Amino acid sequence: MEEHAPADDLPSVPREQSWVQPSSSRMLATYLADLEDLLDEQHWAAALRDACALPYIAVALADPQLRSSSERCKAWCDEWIRSPDADDDSEERIARTLSAHFDRLDEQSPAGIPANALRRLRLRRHARTRPRGFSAERAPVHDREGASALEICTAVVDGVRRWYAHCGCHDAVAQTNLARLAVLR
Repeated sequence: MEEHAPADDLPSVPREQSWVQPSSSRMLATYLADLEDLLDEQHWAAALRDACALPYIAVALADPQLRSSSERCKAWCDEWIRSPDADDDSEERIARTLSAHFDRLDEQSPAGIPANALRRLRLRRHARTRPRGFSAERAPVHDREGASALEICTAVVDGVRRWYAHCGCHDAVAQTNLARLAVLR
């Protein structure tokens, strides 16, 4: 017969080792995979549109009424989007591009709800989750517009992945909103 040590005698697991990997959102993963496909296919304008909508979507998901604003998106970008290899000029260009897009989204969404962006997020929710794997090295970029789009999209996608892994998957409001979007018809 095997003897068990009392619970008090068991070594405690350090907090870092007990951390559980975040769950994933199929809708968000599919949206990001579709965006990466647009980049692979060099559809720069469509990729930029979808990438620039991501901060707006993330802010809306974290809000109980699914509202977002350009000011909140800019604050979100300051916190989550960083380009480790970028110089000051490219970081400024990323911020300027996103800011202009946020202003357009504010004009299109007077109630503060980014309906079109959230609709695109929901669009393929039943699609099978594809493996991640876009690599900037795979895309041969021969023009300035493509290089800029690739840089902006990569920075935003990385920021959204960081946000979801560190905050979104643990945020009850974001998870509730994702569930609400999944059941909307």
